[in-house]
Amino acid sequence: MHALKEYDLQKWHSSLPDSLKATSKQRLVNDFKAALNSAYAAHRTRLPSDLPAIIKHGLKPPMQHDDEAAPLARDNQILSDTLIGRLIRAAREIDSEQEWEGDLYRFVVVLASTGARFSQIARMKVGDVQRAQGRLMVPVSRKGRGGKSGSTPVPVGKDVLDALLPVATNRADDAPLLERWRWKQASGGIQWERAGRAPWYSASEIMRPWHEIRERAEIPEVIPYALRHSSIVRGIRANLPIRLVAALHDTSVAMIERHYGRWIADGLDELAARAVVPLVPPDDGRKVVPMLERA
Repeated sequence: MHALKEYDLQKWHSSLPDSLKATSKQRLVNDFKAALNSAYAAHRTRLPSDLPAIIKHGLKPPMQHDDEAAPLARDNQILSDTLIGRLIRAAREIDSEQEWEGDLYRFVVVLASTGARFSQIARMKVGDVQRAQGRLMVPVSRKGRGGKSGSTPVPVGKDVLDALLPVATNRADDAPLLERWRWKQASGGIQWERAGRAPWYSASEIMRPWHEIRERAEIPEVIPYALRHSSIVRGIRANLPIRLVAALHDTSVAMIERHYGRWIADGLDELAARAVVPLVPPDDGRKVVPMLERA
């Protein structure tokens, strides 16, 4: 560790195989960083004083946009409103059958209506439901470097606001909007019992019920992120300005253009087609002479 330089760590970081998912790479980097920092803490009297800075900067992730690691939009992940309705209906049925008490259903409804990421929705508060304005205030993403704060107002329909009414009424504005029951194994037995309600923690929590939802809806390959893809493409097809679509989904114009260029091109073609007007006069053989010309 005496000879460790930033370049050594950067070289190791860049050599990680591309087959690893971005999240797997980051977990590996975090574990390695923790091990190095732990070793420094145990032997700091015998190690260079600038070693923590070397570790910090050597393993700093490259600048990456918040959607860089997002799955690319494929044709089968751009869903029509009808297919999204089938997913929501399936979520409501499974919620009822498995006694989620509306928690699963409401989370899927907010995913579909806002196009936000799981982590953003999980941080929403009761006060983020602004029924009078017909919108939800979605917290900005925490991805990327630097601290970000604030919320993005996202218009939603009365149907979405009605679905949230049970958890948005008679609760403190700073309470978590969407929660779920936690379970623990009963002491001395094999039975599981409820251990209170808490916010959703991780996107992995929705994966097991999601498999059942998509099977029930008969869309077996669809992923939860398809709801975000579909929301973005819906805005593009509605001819909203790309900057507005990007703002509503807490991303950049560059990322919209990179991931959804095909749908942007289709929309521009449609707009351009509307601007086409007939310019060539009809060839009538001059058999009809306009009155003004004859005069």
